[in-house]
Order: sequence, then structure tokens, then C-alpha cells
Amino acid sequence: MNGDKDRTRVLGIVGSPRRGGNTEILVDEVLSGAAEGGAVVEKIILTELAIAPCQGCDACYEIGDCVQQDDMQVLFEKMQHSQVWVLGTPIYYYGPTAQFKTFLDRWYGAHHGGIVSFKGKRAILAIPLEDTKQTSARHTTGMFQGALDWLKMELFATVVAPGAHKPGDVRNYPDVLDSARVAGKKVIETMESSK
Repeated sequence: MNGDKDRTRVLGIVGSPRRGGNTEILVDEVLSGAAEGGAVVEKIILTELAIAPCQGCDACYEIGDCVQQDDMQVLFEKMQHSQVWVLGTPIYYYGPTAQFKTFLDRWYGAHHGGIVSFKGKRAILAIPLEDTKQTSARHTTGMFQGALDWLKMELFATVVAPGAHKPGDVRNYPDVLDSARVAGKKVIETMESSK
């Protein structure tokens, strides 16, 4: 077990309410690539957690913690101990799912309360969508890019899968699955080479 302590940890976060759907398949591919590269991987399904929306109360500024006691406390700990996050959400009306946006909004308290150190962490986006035009993901990818830039995180790779609506459709695009796996493996290789 001591060997795991020195290995890069990768946390996959699935924001789709569909278990086994296209988002989870893409996240699994990234995690598989990371595991091939030697990382310790873990996956979280947001719909299986109780996460309340941010109340904008700013208590995190005053007490250094979020006043809401829910499953985000456990998730914050996992985020803190992972160097890479795989952020997966399908596109719903040109944005992320409600589950993912609720999770993302809670980063506010984690950042201002110093609960999670965001700076220097890396992220890989995994985004399937029904529309066949990749540009329909632009608002979501732009939102992530802005948030990660502000937090001084690195957006290492973005894997977008247009035309993936019905569960499993993404399997019809082996090039996308390959891109996801390669992104997972490559992020670990670059981190190991910089040690």
C-alpha cells in the first residue's frame, strides 16, 4: 500500500444522471488510460450524493468552511488528495447538468474557505452531447476554462463527443474513446516526467 502514496491520484466525477451512459463511458476511458499510466483512480457519481446548492452566504470567508454539512465534505477531501480531476457532464440546453452545476458552484466555498487547494491541479473534460456540432459544447467548455483559469488550474485536455445521445452511442466513435484514453495516460506521463 505504501506504493500508492507516491502515485498520482485521479478522481473521475460523473455529472450525468444516467448510470452507464455516454458521460460515464468517457470518464471510464480517461480513468483507464490514467490507470495504465500508473495512477490510482477513483470515480464518483454525483447523483448518488446529497449535495445542496451554494447559498451565497459567504460564511466560508468568515469561518473557513461551508456551513452546509452534506456529501460535499467527503468529496472535498477526495478532490484535495487528487492531483487530476476528470470532469464529466453531458450538455443539457447548452450547459452542464443541474447536478454538475450544483457541484461546481460549491467550489466557491471550498476555494474561499481554503478547504481545497485548486492551484496546480489538472483537469480533463469529458463532454458528450446529442447535437452533431461540437460548437454546441462551447458554452460549457468556456465556463470550465474560465473557472479553471481563475483557480489557477490547468485544463489538460477536453474530449467532446458530438452525436452521442442514447446510452452507449459514444461507443460508435472509437476515435473519441481513444482520445479519452490517451488523455488519461498522457496526463500521468507528463506528471511523472516532471517529478
